[in-house]
Amino acid sequence: MRVHDGKTVKVLSITIIVFMILVTLLPLALMVLNSFKTRIQISTNPLALPESLSFENYMDAWVQGSIARAARNSITLVVGTLLITLLISCMAAYGLARKAVFGWKTISVYFLVCNTIPKQLFIIPLFFILQKAGFVNNLFAMMVIYAAVYSPFAIFLLKTYFEAIDQDIMNSAMIDGASNMQIFWKIVLPLVQPGLLTASLIVGLWCWNEFLFAVTFLQTENVTTLAVEFYSFTSRYTTEWGNMMAYAVMVTLPVIVFFIFLQRRFIDGMTAGGVKG
Repeated sequence: MRVHDGKTVKVLSITIIVFMILVTLLPLALMVLNSFKTRIQISTNPLALPESLSFENYMDAWVQGSIARAARNSITLVVGTLLITLLISCMAAYGLARKAVFGWKTISVYFLVCNTIPKQLFIIPLFFILQKAGFVNNLFAMMVIYAAVYSPFAIFLLKTYFEAIDQDIMNSAMIDGASNMQIFWKIVLPLVQPGLLTASLIVGLWCWNEFLFAVTFLQTENVTTLAVEFYSFTSRYTTEWGNMMAYAVMVTLPVIVFFIFLQRRFIDGMTAGGVKG
């Protein structure tokens, strides 16, 4: 009976996994297929295979979507946001993990609450503040906003890694004459590299795909991001589905390739953060 139950569980597990894979890959497959079709072919049957492989949609999407400029803005925004977020989050998480801050429990609850508040509530007051300060259409201002929005998550994630470090390691370094800053930069940070990578991937992906803040605070063409330019293919009367799908492929492909190469470290980092030393 136990053998039969084991086979049933195995078959059920495989069925669920295959179903989830199909659900995940089907939209991506349709996106790729429709990127090679004309508007008429997509309207006729979006599920059919393309009659021929034409890269016209990709060429039109590259020009119309200003991919080179938008990608430069998106990459600048992601890199700048990660630098600010990780610098702030590492120091805050280290202080909270070592209970080195007065009222650390209250501060931890505050960051927890920040993770639950809808970010859309900040848009109107932030817009008026940036408009008065003259920082609308400013990439650096967007980096600061993104860092403020994503830092609470990064702090809680990194806090678990800092808590997993054995206190004896830091005590030994202090006995050897290392200062607190030397311990933090040369001993602690190298030990939490999996956490830094995990936080970088998650925050970077959120920043890369973020639309609402970007379309609100970055309104001129020279500072728009890839997520904002994606909606330039939709007008009041028509939607250029072929160009839109081609644009989506070009924007999504680098992220997928990047994640495939780092998936092992990402998964290891996610599991390591839940293990106490």
